[in-house]
Amino acid sequence: MKVFCNGEAQEIVPGSRVIDCLNKLGLDPLSVVVECDGKILTREEYGSHPLQDGSVLELIRFVGGG
Repeated sequence: MKVFCNGEAQEIVPGSRVIDCLNKLGLDPLSVVVECDGKILTREEYGSHPLQDGSVLELIRFVGGG
């Protein structure tokens, strides 16, 4: 199954949730804000929100520094 993360196609296992995609990408769920198909998700939804073939994710990471 294919989803799009920040415009790049990613192959994921059917039945995957948002958290599965974040783990596959090596991203810490606490440092990422996720928009899925136009809806901003709460961190609590990452583990339960199912991804569909063609889902579009926009991932925003927070980084510190100066």
